[in-house]
Amino acid sequence: MSTFAKPNHIGRKISRIRELRDMKQEALAQALGTNQQAISALENSETISDEKLIDVAKALGVNVEALKNFSEEAAINYFNNFYDNSGSNGAFAHGPLFTFNPLDKLLESYEENKKLYERLLQAEKDKVEFLEKMLKDK
Repeated sequence: MSTFAKPNHIGRKISRIRELRDMKQEALAQALGTNQQAISALENSETISDEKLIDVAKALGVNVEALKNFSEEAAINYFNNFYDNSGSNGAFAHGPLFTFNPLDKLLESYEENKKLYERLLQAEKDKVEFLEKMLKDK
């Protein structure tokens, strides 16, 4: 049996915490005074300087130790240990209590992408119209 340990990839941890906090790369970039591409590169980095890590932790609203020690399993266990005390033996009486509807989040994302696609499509149509007009004027 292999005991291969996963590398401590700090960028993935930053990415996951950002996602759990429902924050987009652009929002984190703005908080850090940089751009989305820099955040993407940061999240793909295995190591990050301590100074940068302090800034990122502050922007995410967590401490540096939370970033360094984050694990998906610990987060799942943390959330699985919340109980609705109105149920029997502290267990969920009627299932977990969500503060949002996951389907609504999915639909919001779909609608945002649809609007972006429509704007890009309109921009391309405007460009074609402009080029056609230029050709006719020659």
